[in-house]
Amino acid sequence: MKASISTVLRNVAAAAAIAATGVGAAHAATAAEQPSVVIVHGAFADGSDWAKVIPLLQAKGIKVTAVQNSLTSLADDVAAAKRAIENQPGKVVLVGHSWGGTVITEAGAGDKVASLVYVAAFAPDVGQATSDLGKDLPPAPGITKLTVDKFGFASLSPAVLKENFAQDVPAPHAAVMAATQGPIAVKAFGEKTTVAAWKNHPSWYIVSKNDRMIQPDLERRFAKAIGAKTTELPTSHVPQQSRPEDVAKVILEAVAASK
Repeated sequence: MKASISTVLRNVAAAAAIAATGVGAAHAATAAEQPSVVIVHGAFADGSDWAKVIPLLQAKGIKVTAVQNSLTSLADDVAAAKRAIENQPGKVVLVGHSWGGTVITEAGAGDKVASLVYVAAFAPDVGQATSDLGKDLPPAPGITKLTVDKFGFASLSPAVLKENFAQDVPAPHAAVMAATQGPIAVKAFGEKTTVAAWKNHPSWYIVSKNDRMIQPDLERRFAKAIGAKTTELPTSHVPQQSRPEDVAKVILEAVAASK
């Protein structure tokens, strides 16, 4: 007689529990000696946006988890990030790109988070919404060209993505990025943070000097406000795509400083 799905799941859970008390626990102790990296992608993207950086970190023996955001609300994305953080064996270096910066600001206040890395990302203060940020600056070109569907989700057309989101990425790859992008609920940009994790954790910030989605001067303002160790790269909004080695270097610095 074939085992039911529930029986199989119970057996898997039991095996996991046994492993955790023996070899699994020893492995977890070893892994806990070096922080894991949890990456939170931004709007108009998914976890594959980090496919060039992840192998560079893994080559250094670092455990990496790329969160898959639903992009339905700030609360939903924060919950996904917190689950990923809690599932790590030890301390975490929490990385956020773009909208992901707002997410890690809200999700990263816990004791398991050792440090934060913002990559061309929003870094709001307590009580701020993403849409509140940078209103005193001219809007970035790309953010004025969003396409909003009847369900209230915003996305970028392939042409707009290539011109404003990933202008330094080869055209065929930018086309794949357009096809795999995650549309974001417009209402999410209006949801306010309740904490600011950067107030209690050391931070790193990568400014994209040629960003057309977030004003580079706004990124510099964030980096200064949060007291981040700052690196400027001559890139589009996605340095993780066009300069993955440089982005990995900054994350590795955060990992080394967080041991």
